[in-house]
Amino acid sequence: MSIFKKISILFLISLTLMIIIGIWTDNINSKRIDKLIKEKYVKVANNILENYDNKAKIDKILKNHNLKKIKEKPKNSQTLYFKEFTFGHILIAKKSFEDEFIVEINYLDEKYLLKTQDEDNLKDKMILNGLVFLDIFVLVLIFLYLIKLLMPLKNISLEISKFANGDLTRRLNVKSKDEIGQLSIAFNKMASTLEELIKTRQELLKDIGHELRTPIAKGKFAIEKIEDFSKKELLKTIFNDLELLTNELIELEKLNSKELEHSTFDIETLIIQALNKLYIENENLISIDIQENFLIEGDLYYLSMALKNLIDNALKYAISYPIEIKVINKEIHIINNAKQLTKNLEYYFKPFTQELSQRDGFGLGLSIVQKILKKHNFKISYKYKNKKVNFIISLSS
Repeated sequence: MSIFKKISILFLISLTLMIIIGIWTDNINSKRIDKLIKEKYVKVANNILENYDNKAKIDKILKNHNLKKIKEKPKNSQTLYFKEFTFGHILIAKKSFEDEFIVEINYLDEKYLLKTQDEDNLKDKMILNGLVFLDIFVLVLIFLYLIKLLMPLKNISLEISKFANGDLTRRLNVKSKDEIGQLSIAFNKMASTLEELIKTRQELLKDIGHELRTPIAKGKFAIEKIEDFSKKELLKTIFNDLELLTNELIELEKLNSKELEHSTFDIETLIIQALNKLYIENENLISIDIQENFLIEGDLYYLSMALKNLIDNALKYAISYPIEIKVINKEIHIINNAKQLTKNLEYYFKPFTQELSQRDGFGLGLSIVQKILKKHNFKISYKYKNKKVNFIISLSS
């Protein structure tokens, strides 16, 4: 899970809790205040009724409690208390979204409709609600600030991924002076150094490959002048091995730095391309069973090279023929009747490693296969069952 998702989840949890606490606190305060106000003005109303015949006393009560007479009851009011008796009733109501109350007293033909002053308790409640909303607002601002602060990390992650995939020109453009900015500066320095080292190595290997090909070509030409057939064939083998080794080393180095050229093709195309690279004259050496033909996205050149190397190994070390190429469940199985490997598969992925009894080649084939599949996020595995070796390429990344 990304940092942005984690922060978003934490923010939503905090915001939800803050809202729940705010609503719960407001509910409790509203009930408590309404109860206190109701009790207060019920007493005032009863006091007015007790002194109903004494107008002076009633005026004094109204003055002491800052009650003002009004002509009509507001429409948007909520009834908090109502008591009916033989000759009238008492009603206490609250104006919506305000801190004032309405007291209505009916007795015989007399009616008092009174408005209270602003209640301090309600002011405190409004202040508390305001603080809760302020906390929520600040929480939202902190969340937005954190997102803005961490936004460069997305760009950093993207650029580093592109650099890791072979685009050595990628650099970070973060100008902040905090830890993210320092990280960007450090990455740019490291990237420049690595790019220089890799380019130097590539040029060196390219020069070595070019310089080796020249004497190899001259050697092959000189061999033709040798009359001794046995010596001639031995020297041909030596020069062919040198040429093969040079090509494989250069190809292995290209894989370390070159970016793949992705395209979409089906499994049949991949197998045909791999077989074309082998130049097999006897088609009876290979049995092909494609149970499903599906599309693949990847570098056709390199994937066909990987498959070619596995097929070549299967042909080279098979005790009997044909070898099998089977496609099922988005997997390619290369199966041959051969001896079981004496070490685990990871051992053979290292350059110049192979079975001691199988000294045909230089031990670079599986290393190239592993690098190609790793660049595609594909997997290779190995099974040995019923005296058959089975290399499996899983094409579901």
